[in-house]
Amino acid sequence: MIRQRHNVRAMGRGAQPAPRPTIGAAKKALSCLVFLLFFAPPLHHGCLCQAGSLVPCLKDIPPQVGFIAADANGKILAKRHETDQFVPASTLKILTALASLHYLGPAYRFNTEFFLSPEKDLIVKGYGDPLLISEVWKEISQQLALKLHGFRDLVLDSSYFSPAIRIPGVNSSTNPYDAPVGALCANFNTFFFERNSGNGVLSAEPQTPMIPFAKKKIRQLRERKGRYTFSHDSREGARYAGELLRYFLEKNGVEGRGRVRHGIRAPEDSLIYTYRSGFTLEEILRKMFKFSNNFMANQLLISLGGHVYGAPSTLAKGRSAILQYARENLRLKDLELVEGSGISRENRMSPEDMLMVLKQFRPYRRLLARKGSFLYKTGTLTGIHTRAGFYEKSPGTPGYFVLFLNHGEVDADGFMRCLGRLF
Repeated sequence: MIRQRHNVRAMGRGAQPAPRPTIGAAKKALSCLVFLLFFAPPLHHGCLCQAGSLVPCLKDIPPQVGFIAADANGKILAKRHETDQFVPASTLKILTALASLHYLGPAYRFNTEFFLSPEKDLIVKGYGDPLLISEVWKEISQQLALKLHGFRDLVLDSSYFSPAIRIPGVNSSTNPYDAPVGALCANFNTFFFERNSGNGVLSAEPQTPMIPFAKKKIRQLRERKGRYTFSHDSREGARYAGELLRYFLEKNGVEGRGRVRHGIRAPEDSLIYTYRSGFTLEEILRKMFKFSNNFMANQLLISLGGHVYGAPSTLAKGRSAILQYARENLRLKDLELVEGSGISRENRMSPEDMLMVLKQFRPYRRLLARKGSFLYKTGTLTGIHTRAGFYEKSPGTPGYFVLFLNHGEVDADGFMRCLGRLF
């Protein structure tokens, strides 16, 4: 799977070979030589082993690991298999975020539009907002209650996304990371529930009501409790959003006399309200990284397709938008990208590619999780372990690191501690 050239070496101008050891110091010098061969940072003289204190971190790193480390100026400190192609897993979200920031800008806000037809149908047109959560639908209903007293049908227009988009790597499980994307969604196309002593289904979130549509879907799952996606049909995801909105509208005194159905907004329909998201793109990305949310990442990717190439948004257009950005702005030629979250094993990039991504992402590094002096994103699939991010010992001077392992096990925390001694 991994095209390796076995070019393990330490890099950097000015690194000098260890002095010829005396017989009495042979053991220590040999340890230093191993360190220099693999990890010697540039512009330092002599042995940095500190009596062998760094040697244990070297022997714990499997030979099949690809990695690269660079200081704040981009000077390479150490690298191995840096041009080989690996599955990046969820570290790919950094590239998706970077492309989104490029095309949309950090202050961008998603819109959702509401129309009233001549027949008094209420039409909702979605544009892929990934954070249409229960609190948002409640807020929207309060605003709509100021503009209408009732309506006939509630019509769901999700045509901004091409229908039946299937994300490579997403399976038909009920796990939330397998939730489908859609132009019009609620709560990441998932539901968080629990059961009472009588095995009845209850919402596990005070802000989310247990509406009949959700209860029926959850009963079909036969799961005990937790957060699950209840369907892999984006039309059912939109239907859930519509039923949730109808519930909140009725709570605000706005009654729907007809049904909730799918349809498309017509030219003669009148725009009565535009919901402008309360979350900027930068805030969306912070939440995406915090929870490593695959749904949010691919909502962004597909939304980019429509933004760059026009509606309807498709997976192919979203991929093309990110690949175009990667080629033209990052000079990445061999990147293989099939979706935006990293859930697919068909994605491929090298540690060197990710280093280029990180250099451009540097102004936004604080969107990533912090652990000590590290700000980074992890990625995990079965047998795959990846990490990428920054080491910032002093404010404003972040170094860069990438760790890709596509088979076997690795002590990633130990690797990062080892890297911390290089910066």
